[in-house]
Amino acid sequence: MSRRRVAVTGVGVVSSAGIGVDAFWAGLLAPQPEGIRRIPDFDPEPLFASVKEARRIDRFAQIAIGAADEALAQSGLADGDAARRGVIIGTGVGGIHTLEDQILNHHDKGPRRVSPFLIPMMMSNAAAAAVSMRHGWQGPCETVVTACAAGTHSIAAAAKLIFDGRCDAVLAGSAEAALTPVAIAGFTNMTALSTTGVSRPFDARRDGFMMAEGAAVLVLEDYDLAEARGATILAQVLGSGSNADAHHITAPSPGGVGALACMRLALADARIDAADVAHINAHGTSTPRNDASEAEAIHALFGDDGPPVTSVKGVLGHALGAAGSLEAAAIVLSMQHALIPPTDGFEQFDPELPRIDVVHGEPRAWTPGPTLSNSFGFGGHNGCLVMGPA
Repeated sequence: MSRRRVAVTGVGVVSSAGIGVDAFWAGLLAPQPEGIRRIPDFDPEPLFASVKEARRIDRFAQIAIGAADEALAQSGLADGDAARRGVIIGTGVGGIHTLEDQILNHHDKGPRRVSPFLIPMMMSNAAAAAVSMRHGWQGPCETVVTACAAGTHSIAAAAKLIFDGRCDAVLAGSAEAALTPVAIAGFTNMTALSTTGVSRPFDARRDGFMMAEGAAVLVLEDYDLAEARGATILAQVLGSGSNADAHHITAPSPGGVGALACMRLALADARIDAADVAHINAHGTSTPRNDASEAEAIHALFGDDGPPVTSVKGVLGHALGAAGSLEAAAIVLSMQHALIPPTDGFEQFDPELPRIDVVHGEPRAWTPGPTLSNSFGFGGHNGCLVMGPA
């Protein structure tokens, strides 16, 4: 069946590596910082009409608004049919900052001191709702909550709205700001975090990820309409895949069989073959099991001579539900700059893993082509996105 093409015309980023796409790109090429990856120097107040308004929105929604504003400004998209413009912004845990703060209020000061804004601030759909109201977009306004696959699933769902003719434009991405004391303790106690403070995707010494916060939003448009209005088309979304491991609450399926099946679904949806893939942006969390299963899946699909693989989580850390959208933004910038960022922290390839071509040390020049982006979340949620150059 024929379907419309999906253009990327804007990218916005608020991340630990930099705020704004230029700073983000520079950060992807720089060495990783130490420790947890907080967003430095983010001031939400200039985004809002008043301090009071800013304080009535949780941090995860604040950074989503910042990213969406930048993406929309870059796209140059003017007013149009609001009913044919949608918003899909995913997250892993939503407004956990607000939740923790108000639980403490309840404990220390009693129930009457709990904020009346607790519910609208903590709910996972708060970011999508805030962005749609801010810009008056009245099409589908939805939130995907599939753990670490939420960003990839959100962009995939948004692209389908355009593929199928329901929308002409969608603001798509995800946001996460879960660096709270309880959340950090939870990840620490489940031994998911690195004890060395270093993210080492696919490295023999990898021992867990570094938690991060961040947001990225893409403006997706009907390709022909974007071209007709003279937009600068940055990239395309070609297709996607989604499935479940149905195996374990945190561990990936043995041998990466779920990841392998998801990548195959994505390639079929994009109508390309494995041989057409020019680059893989790996999930690459730096945990022993995740990296092993993903490497096995990549090798099973592409063999010994597969495309170059990178994990930007070396620099960014793992931003949970925001990871997939940050990585989609990194792919668009990689295409614009004709460079693949290195996998920071990777120095010694794990001899127990099948051989894959991990980009490391220095950025690698490439001729941009179809790129596969992987996201695999707790609960067995798998998402794969295929993006291509403009």
